[in-house]
Amino acid sequence: MATNQPTNNNEEEVDLGSLFVIIGKGFSRLFNFIGSIFKGIFDFFILILIFLKENLIKIAIAGCIGLIIGLFIETKKPVVYGSDLLVEPNFKSARQLYNNVNYYNDLVKQKDTISLENTFKIDKETAASLKKFEIEPIINDTDIINAYNEFILEVDTATVRSYTFQDFKLSFTDLDYRIHKIKVVAEKNNVFRKLDDIIISSVVSNKYFERIKELTNENLNRTDSMYRQNLAQIDSLRKVYMQVMIEEAKKETSGTSIDLGGESRTAKELELFETNKRINKNLEDIALEKSNKYEVINVISNFQPIGYEIKGITKNYVFLLAALGVGLMILFLLLLQLNEYLKNYKK
Repeated sequence: MATNQPTNNNEEEVDLGSLFVIIGKGFSRLFNFIGSIFKGIFDFFILILIFLKENLIKIAIAGCIGLIIGLFIETKKPVVYGSDLLVEPNFKSARQLYNNVNYYNDLVKQKDTISLENTFKIDKETAASLKKFEIEPIINDTDIINAYNEFILEVDTATVRSYTFQDFKLSFTDLDYRIHKIKVVAEKNNVFRKLDDIIISSVVSNKYFERIKELTNENLNRTDSMYRQNLAQIDSLRKVYMQVMIEEAKKETSGTSIDLGGESRTAKELELFETNKRINKNLEDIALEKSNKYEVINVISNFQPIGYEIKGITKNYVFLLAALGVGLMILFLLLLQLNEYLKNYKK
């Protein structure tokens, strides 16, 4: 027994030593791997610097050529102005609005000044100054959340379980956002106020949307009237309770009391108070709904009378063509190096 103990201890020491060696090798490989990644990044960065150093003059010449061409084009380019119209379409009229704006933009692309004159009731010079019509939604995640809440209230529980918020969000399109921006670009800065009425009326004059608006407002007015009648009835009922309370107070000394249906007066009063509060909240919601649905398209902000000048580095041909010249030269040089590498690879 005594001779076996040292042997066991030696075996345990050997096992522990082997374990530490394996762990040490594992850490060493991990650090070597991380080091190789940083070394690769550093080598790549150095190769880029070497490439730029060897070809700096060629790249600079290409950039200067693009800059000179861009400067020439920029001096010849006319100044353009923009103006924005913010609208809130109702009754699913956003699609019609998008179609109309895209139609106006197609007329501009085709340089159909006659159709633009007739559509917007403007002169030929003003029609020729129009350069672009575009429309886009004002992206707001709150619109998606509100739409999903309305969807939940309208469908049954089983449908909600099988149709998650992420599914609903993926199906949410640009047309479903609440507010949209119409932008017009023109070479004249004072033409925009002549356009908004025509753009809006092109949708509002649609008989389908006009009929939907009338029916919706009739239903809202009918609901508003019903709630007001209910509110008047509750007020009358509260007066009755108040009268009963006064009568009970008068008869308290005589030991008689009036029991309305065997229920507690306090419970009835609280119930009437909550009902009154709920109806008033419903009336507020209806008033807000009526104000929102009063028109087929709500105009939040009209076109500015005088447009703003469209500037910016991404609109400047000097910057764009200089960057393009540099990019093309770098691509050309890289292709030359690739071709040289392929030639040497065959050897």
